[in-house]
Amino acid sequence: MEHASDVLTPWTNFYVMTGSASAALTGLMFVVITLVMGRQVSALGRQRSRDGLTTFSTPTVVHFGSALLVAAVLVAPWHVLVHTALILGVAGLGGVAYVSRILHRTTKLTAYNPDLEDWMWYTVAPLLAYTAILAGAILLVWMPVDALFAFAIGVLLLIFIGIRNAWDIVTFIAVGGNDEVAPPAERVGESET
Repeated sequence: MEHASDVLTPWTNFYVMTGSASAALTGLMFVVITLVMGRQVSALGRQRSRDGLTTFSTPTVVHFGSALLVAAVLVAPWHVLVHTALILGVAGLGGVAYVSRILHRTTKLTAYNPDLEDWMWYTVAPLLAYTAILAGAILLVWMPVDALFAFAIGVLLLIFIGIRNAWDIVTFIAVGGNDEVAPPAERVGESET
């Protein structure tokens, strides 16, 4: 069995870079959502329905956080790979379970009807990313080189999914969303006047 540092050291720069990017993007996501929501609340005098926003924005932050977690675990000075595999296996399983929860929550949305692109980017792609992380954890002790590539695929997918989805959320909010400012009955009454 190889020593953990012999296997992980060549990947240190990759995970320092992806971990730093994930941390920065997480912070940026918080700032943008806070600014946009603050502007909308003050402009409208009331808050919009948060159903869709929390269903789509919270997972984006979780994906960035997951990429940061995987990066942090893989740059830690481990002595044996078994501990690393266990932690990342739990992270991968947790990610799969979380995406399943988001899938269920998305089917319950009433204020917004997700299209095929939403399903792909908010459920299918993250499921693939977390599955890659889980596969990497399973392979880490016996096939560490392949496992590290699986982790890299999972982390990069999570970062790119997060970037794409953050952009989608911000542009959705910026253009006024799905006209969900007022309940349908109020919108009908406004159009008659």
